[in-house]
Amino acid sequence: MFDRLDWIVLGGYFVVLIGASLYFTRRGQTNTTDYFLAGRRMPMWAAAMSVMATSLSAATFIGAPEESYRGDMTYISSYIGTVLGAILVAVVFIPAFYRHNVSTVYELLEVRYGVAAKRTASGMFMIGRVFASGARLYMGAIAGALIAFGEATPGNICIAIAVIVAVGTVYTFIGGIEAVVWTDVIQSFVFIGAAVVAIIVLLKMIPADGAQIIEALRHPAPDEPSKLTAFKLAGEGAGQADRYSLLSIVFGFSLIGIGAYGTDQDMTQRMLTCRSAKAGSWSAISGVLCSVPVALLFMVVGLLLWVFYQRPELMGDAAPAIGPAEDRQVFLSFILDQMPRGVSGLMMAGLFAAALSSLNSELNAMSSTLINDVYRGLRPGQSERHYLRAGRCGVVLWGLWLGGFATFCAFWQQQGDKTLLQFALSVMAFAYSGLVAVFFTALLTQRGSTASVIAALAVGFVTVLVLNLQPWTRWGMAAVDLAFTWKMLIATTLALGVCLLGHSPASGAGEYDEPSCQND
Repeated sequence: MFDRLDWIVLGGYFVVLIGASLYFTRRGQTNTTDYFLAGRRMPMWAAAMSVMATSLSAATFIGAPEESYRGDMTYISSYIGTVLGAILVAVVFIPAFYRHNVSTVYELLEVRYGVAAKRTASGMFMIGRVFASGARLYMGAIAGALIAFGEATPGNICIAIAVIVAVGTVYTFIGGIEAVVWTDVIQSFVFIGAAVVAIIVLLKMIPADGAQIIEALRHPAPDEPSKLTAFKLAGEGAGQADRYSLLSIVFGFSLIGIGAYGTDQDMTQRMLTCRSAKAGSWSAISGVLCSVPVALLFMVVGLLLWVFYQRPELMGDAAPAIGPAEDRQVFLSFILDQMPRGVSGLMMAGLFAAALSSLNSELNAMSSTLINDVYRGLRPGQSERHYLRAGRCGVVLWGLWLGGFATFCAFWQQQGDKTLLQFALSVMAFAYSGLVAVFFTALLTQRGSTASVIAALAVGFVTVLVLNLQPWTRWGMAAVDLAFTWKMLIATTLALGVCLLGHSPASGAGEYDEPSCQND
């Protein structure tokens, strides 16, 4: 368990984090453009690292090792779809956002379909972000509960959630998006370093050589597939086992990538802090590409943990006396029970870096959306300092909402058998399905209207909800075991069909011909 040296290391990390937030706000903020977009002066490489840090989160830190520990390496192939989605966003979405000089991506929908469409899309983002961010926050709190109490019961997790929310809210409140981006850069190095250190420690603790480890991973047991499998051309039906097949990646993960990098203000806000559309586009592609080797590092950690806990014949006298309490806590259990003192503190600093890099950006993005897309319309004509104060209050408000949903997740996820990574990915579909359909319609067609946009967002959300609840099972009908990627595809397709039904004479792609912002 944690000792004094570990607490010193972890405490030092938090001191550095708060200090960095204060340092990077020394310019001062006088308006919402400074607070939410850093005056559009962020360098591309910093925005890219912030994109990477936000996309990885605590879900990758503890979820990716669990994924390879319980299964194989096929999760890494999902990045094929994510990269495809990011490329489309870089080519089509981001130039349109810069041409219209938007503060939030949903302002683009106002140009096409009016204020009501913008506000509905903003509302859907905020609901969906509470779902996805609450799930990520819950994962980071598992570690906090284990550190503080030695047991991750729902009650202990709730206390840890409160602490993490308080820390994340404080430095987001102070620094705005500029502090978020620069602290993300710092935190990226922290959690990448944690993964590298974990691999080094595991390799030293496993007495077998590299050839023996690889052989064990290739043949885990009779009639079991290799744990080194990284790509599947086909799965089995459309169930959970099919989530990383080629079709699932192309049609499911590419849509999730488009949703994350093109319709989610949390991610796109970083790209909008760059000086030009070209820099913003490259930050998206670079951020995704950098995420691949980092995710791979954490997958390797999971494989080595499997050897450490599941192959005693390779461990010999070094075999651990007890294994993890449950698979979803395998990396955390190793950190707390097996890591050298001081190194455990570094590992947990890496985990909290992953958790907080997501939390701070989510708080800023949701506040940005609330103020720019909703509050300004309700309270027009106020001073920029008034909207800046409102933006900071929005950070606190969303911190409370995220903490509340993360508390709900502490009880919800315990009831299922999904891995933490699957859980985090699946909740994204609630908002992304409708948003992707609406942005496809707005950017690639001349169809759509205010009514069809609102209807499409509702159809996307409700479809995912129905596919998850499967109410027909109450009437004696069989349950359908669909992977979250197929739920995303079905919901997006239905929402797109609904959105295309609308047609407004005032809408049309021709509106994008006249730039309102310098692109290069």
